[in-house]
Amino acid sequence: MTLSDDYATYIAGLPKILAGAAVLFRDAEGRILAVEPNYREGWALPGGTVESDEGESPRQGARRETLEEIGLDIAPGRLLTVDWTRGPGRPPIAAYLYDGGVLDAGQQAAIVLQESELVSWRLVERAEITSYFPGALGRRVAAALEVVESGGGTVELEDGRPVG
Repeated sequence: MTLSDDYATYIAGLPKILAGAAVLFRDAEGRILAVEPNYREGWALPGGTVESDEGESPRQGARRETLEEIGLDIAPGRLLTVDWTRGPGRPPIAAYLYDGGVLDAGQQAAIVLQESELVSWRLVERAEITSYFPGALGRRVAAALEVVESGGGTVELEDGRPVG
């Protein structure tokens, strides 16, 4: 066995985590763009799993997923939150949430859903966040909005709750 074989064995034995990346888009009234997946219950933000096996970064994944899911090629803005989430039956996920800015009427009209994954989209009022995004996702969205509104820095979260 060579040193490179030993290293490959070492890497193969390390714990696995997933990485997800999403983008927080808003309209001029401050409503949040939500998408409705067809493969699970509930609503989500445009985004998905980072294809790390292909060398994709979370920022690149967020942009690719936004283009695939809603047809908009918009470079993500600053990183708003990083959330370490746990769930039954899956590895932990490091979830990156980027600022997508404010979508104007033309951009909203240009939204084309990825029919293989999404049923619909809508703009969600801030008061409806926990109804559309329950649990950690709702807390993550609320924390991200606080960052946007305060002009503060990236917030580290665990299961949607601020660390520290």
